[in-house]
Parts: sequence; C-alpha cells; structure tokens
Amino acid sequence: MNKILISLFVMLNLLAFTTAGCGDDKVDKGQSAGDTEADNYDVSRDTRRDMSIQEYNIQERKKLTTTRFPCDTIALMEYVLANYPEGTYLVDFDRTFTYNIPRSAVMYQKNNDGQFVFGIIAKSWSNDHRLIEMKNIVGYDASFIDLDSTELGTAFFYLTLFKANPTGNTFDTVWESGIPSHGGFNNLTLEKWTKKNIPYVKADFHYAQGIGHFDYNFFFVDGMLKRPHLLLTYEGINFKRVMTDANGDKYPDYIEFKYLDTGDRVTILDSITFIWKDTCYINTRNPKQFRYY
Repeated sequence: MNKILISLFVMLNLLAFTTAGCGDDKVDKGQSAGDTEADNYDVSRDTRRDMSIQEYNIQERKKLTTTRFPCDTIALMEYVLANYPEGTYLVDFDRTFTYNIPRSAVMYQKNNDGQFVFGIIAKSWSNDHRLIEMKNIVGYDASFIDLDSTELGTAFFYLTLFKANPTGNTFDTVWESGIPSHGGFNNLTLEKWTKKNIPYVKADFHYAQGIGHFDYNFFFVDGMLKRPHLLLTYEGINFKRVMTDANGDKYPDYIEFKYLDTGDRVTILDSITFIWKDTCYINTRNPKQFRYY
C-alpha cells in the first residue's frame, strides 16, 4: 500500500510540473507571469517613441553643453533626426574613456571649399521592423551582435561627409560610404598614409569573438570630396592583415597572414600579398582569388 501511495504522489507532482511548464509557453519572451503589458513594452518597435527619446536626449545635451557654434554636433544630430529615415542615429564613440556626456563620432575639417564634418551614421534595417539601439551597436560587447543581430535590430554603418552651411545652421551630404559591420564600433580617427602622403579616415571596430579589432580605412586617393577607397585591415589572436605598398600606385595594398592554431600555440605559417587592380584586391599567387576591400 505504501508503494502505491508513493507512486501516486510522484505522478501527481510530475503532472503539476508539466502543467506549469506548459503555462509558461503563453508568456511573452522576457516577461514573467506577473508582468503587466506596460512592463513588456518594446520601444524598439515604436518609431514615434524612439523619435521622442532622441529629441529628449538632444535637449539634455543642449543643457549640458556650455559652448555652441553654428553647425556643431548638436545641430548635426538634429539634422540627422529630421532628414534621415526612422531609426537612424549619429553614432557615439565607445565609452571606454571617462567623460561626462556621450561623445558623437564626428570630426571637423576645414579647407578652401568650406567646413566639413565626418560622421558615423547607423541606419536600422527596415526589413527587421525593429529599430537599433546605441547600446547594442557600440562597444566591445556589441561586437557579438552578428550572432544575434535580428533579435536586436540590424544596423548598417556609414562613414558620411557633410558640408556645413553655418549661415543657415544646416548641412548637405557630400557622400556616404558603407562600413561592412553591424556592431562593435569603437572610435574614429584621421590618419595619413606616409608612403604616399594620402590622408584617410580609420573607423575602428571591436571584434570580441577573435580577441581583436577590425579597421575600416577610407583613403582619399582623389581628394576628400570624392567617395573614398576602402581597405580593411585587422588583427586578432590568430588572424592579421596589414597595409603595404606592393606595386607603387596610389592605392594601398595589404599582406594577409596565415596561422596554425593548435589550441595551445598559434604560429604564423605564411603571408600572402593582395594588390588593388581596377575594382578589387587580387591574390598575387592565385589571381582567381579576390576581395573587394
């Protein structure tokens, strides 16, 4: 009799556990059984609410900014909000450094043609029906987004050159050039290729999966006002690509290293040079192999 009672007790507990598990399937992802609908509200799917948040953040930056000037960063943020599709943002630098307010990824340049601004723009992929969030595209942890990009919204990055119009406090877009990455933005710097005395902009992205980084280098081979030439370089625990001048023309080339990774030791096996020819980079050993950047 005791054995029958024990068996019955186990079966009742198992049934209760199974029923509870089935009930959980009806709860939305990220919501506990006690959450209200408001608690589970997803702002990334509400374009009106997103624009309100952006406008609020701009007003807060205005309060914290002590010095304003025509076509400053705040004016550029307002221009992007007013003139670009929903879910588009002027990206911030990674908050690796200590400062009070976020710093937008912009660089100002002045020449005989006027005042210009380089900026990193991130656009939400419209097919996702989900807006990106700055916290998911900037920084070391955000470089994992390629593993789950659709859940967090898919970002398309662009290096963009704006021409400032100080009298009207507005901007004109000179060009924009795509950055083939979806997350992990770190910083933006203006560099110079000393061998050819050609300036270029380097957009650095974290790559946490490979314990390294990717550098998207935009070379102004025909001047700043023309769309730049893109060269990708990178370095990590078992991969590396460095810039070089292999054939003496105005375009940078690169050397790619091949590694043997046994798990406890990483050894360089070989290096291969790629040169730019017309529209792509060609492997100097095997011309059938090419890369676009």
